[in-house]
Amino acid sequence: MAALEDRLSEEEAARLAEAEAAAALRARLENAQAELTAMTLALEEERARAEETLTLLAAAEAARDDLDAALAQAILRAEAAQAARAAGEAEAQAALEGERAARDRAEAALADAQAALDEAGGTIEERDTALAEARAALEGERAARSRAETALADARAALEETGGTLEDRDAALAEARARIRALEADLAQAVAARADAEAEALDAEEVRARLIATLAAQRAAEARAAEEMTEAERQAALLSQAREKLAEEEAISAEAQRQQALLNQQVEALRSQLSELQALLDASEAREEAAEVQLQSLGNELNTALARVAAEERRRRQAEEERARLLEAEAERLAAEKEDLENYRSEFFGKMRALLSGQEGVQIVGDRFVFSSEVLFAPGEAELSPEGESEIADVAGILRRVIGEIPEGIDWVLQVDGHTDNVPIMQGARFEDNWALSQARALSVVRFMVNFLGFPPDRLSANGYGQYQPLNRANTPAARAQNRRIELKLTTR
Repeated sequence: MAALEDRLSEEEAARLAEAEAAAALRARLENAQAELTAMTLALEEERARAEETLTLLAAAEAARDDLDAALAQAILRAEAAQAARAAGEAEAQAALEGERAARDRAEAALADAQAALDEAGGTIEERDTALAEARAALEGERAARSRAETALADARAALEETGGTLEDRDAALAEARARIRALEADLAQAVAARADAEAEALDAEEVRARLIATLAAQRAAEARAAEEMTEAERQAALLSQAREKLAEEEAISAEAQRQQALLNQQVEALRSQLSELQALLDASEAREEAAEVQLQSLGNELNTALARVAAEERRRRQAEEERARLLEAEAERLAAEKEDLENYRSEFFGKMRALLSGQEGVQIVGDRFVFSSEVLFAPGEAELSPEGESEIADVAGILRRVIGEIPEGIDWVLQVDGHTDNVPIMQGARFEDNWALSQARALSVVRFMVNFLGFPPDRLSANGYGQYQPLNRANTPAARAQNRRIELKLTTR
């Protein structure tokens, strides 16, 4: 039972240790769960920011794609414009060549007319002829100029339709401006020549007005070209800004991707830690469940054992109570028996004194009958002498008569005790020492009473005390003779 209780105490201690470990692990898991929740929230925030960044990146990529598409279209338009510009330049070149030829012809006509006027003043008809020729040259010049303007307008239209690159448009504008400056120079010369010719003609002012209008149209065209150049510069600036924004977005996207990869690594690490903690928790819960089952089993065993112990304790208490009752009854019986025995003993010894008064060799000392060993045994012998048997038989007869009157309820016994003096046994003697001699003499008396006098053996006992319970401790022959004795004592078991 103690072993079971110790085992249960050990199991209970182990279970408490397991419970504490599980509680600590739960606390650790709760802390880890809180940290994981916080990190998850932070991760969600980072993911939201990353998603926003990715959204911006997608928008930037879309814008970049749009810009790339627009740039590709612009490049295509620029290439088409370049081709158109080349065609326009060829046409403009041809027109300019024709214009130069017409101008040369006009100049030659004007020179001829001027020479003619200078030389002879000429007639009116000659002057009219020269003026008509000059006007024809001027009309040819105007037609060439118109063709040049048409080619320039076509080139500008091609540039406007295709959008051209900034460098192509700048180059085209530079070439157009160069051609305009050349035309202006040519026009200036033509105007000068026309002015000289019209100074002599009636409609010279009209020609001048037309030339001035043509110059104004050229300047308006130049202004429009400058505006187109400004628009191209603006588009180039917007394209540069878009490219810078795209570069920034690409940098932000790269950083967002790096942060996303780092966050993914942290998430994987947290998931790994969570898996390990979950495995530890599962193992702890499994151990706790096993310990709980074992504890429950041990609890059932303990309850069974406690029930058995309780039943055994009840039986023991009942047995102890019964034993106490029996002991109390036995004590009462023994006390009553002792009292009866004491009473009877008093009567017994009173009767024995009366019967043994005057008998030699027997004394009544207290509650004992004392026989001298010299009367019963020869020196150093343990066999009863004939005189000793006679003495024992006489006393036994008296005892038998008196003992027969003892009440049946008294469990009595007649104790025979042998005693010797302190003189050592001689070497080589029959008995080893006085103790063995005293024991043999007491046993000889008991056997004689059983075998020859008919005493029941269960009412007799034999004891040897040697020299160790002397009546007289003096070292004299009389004292030693007094100590050599056989005692009969009536007592209870």
